[in-house]
Amino acid sequence: MTAPVGSLSHAGKVIIVTGAAGGIGRASALLLAAVGAKVTVVDFNEEAGQETLRMIKEQGGEGIFVQADVSKSADVQRYIEATLEAHGKIDCLFNNAGIIQNFSLLQDIDEEHFDRIINVNLKGVFLGMKFALSVMEKQGYGSIINTASTTGVRAEHSLAAYTASKHGVVGLTKGAALEYVKKGIRVNAICPGGVATGITASVPQQLQESGYLPEEFPNMRMGRYAEPEELANVVAFLASDASSYMTGSIILVDGGLTL
Repeated sequence: MTAPVGSLSHAGKVIIVTGAAGGIGRASALLLAAVGAKVTVVDFNEEAGQETLRMIKEQGGEGIFVQADVSKSADVQRYIEATLEAHGKIDCLFNNAGIIQNFSLLQDIDEEHFDRIINVNLKGVFLGMKFALSVMEKQGYGSIINTASTTGVRAEHSLAAYTASKHGVVGLTKGAALEYVKKGIRVNAICPGGVATGITASVPQQLQESGYLPEEFPNMRMGRYAEPEELANVVAFLASDASSYMTGSIILVDGGLTL
């Protein structure tokens, strides 16, 4: 049998995970630490972020926590600098932090709410990429993984602002992948469908309060939401050398939702 090209091992790698206080981010941080990575846990929620770090250390892993609002340039630079100070390099950035839009028709979206969705979901990804790429370019290597959504490849009823932000993430991913493909840096995105997280737990109530019931939602063809750990497995693959020939890939992890 031919030996596999690339490795799924993350031993010695330094990986930043934003939105790591719960859901996909926490599951990914725990898995990456379990397979040898040194993880920088980033989240706006300090208490929950510190809990993720505690869980990492409890399982024998290594990491640091940095409290940050990913929509603020100074905060993003701070988690980049803290990682470099602790470990001297950045092998991978998992740009995962994001927020959901309140379900409503476009004309009813509050301008301040729209700005917040774009600032966290899109600008936060842009800033993370901007400052990580400058480090990775000097290193001559690196991997960036962005969390988009099925709404990054199609629209969802009553989620126009969220859809716009995730379409933007897909665009940033493809643009950066093209620009850095000859510099040893890979940029990919995952597109989850429904995932069993704190965000999705609030969706039924939001739908009831908004008075909207989109016919496309929920359309879980597997009959269930994904578990965060199922997304974490894909993140771990993309962060590994086993995905060395992948860049600019927009990967649907949606249980067939978009079929």
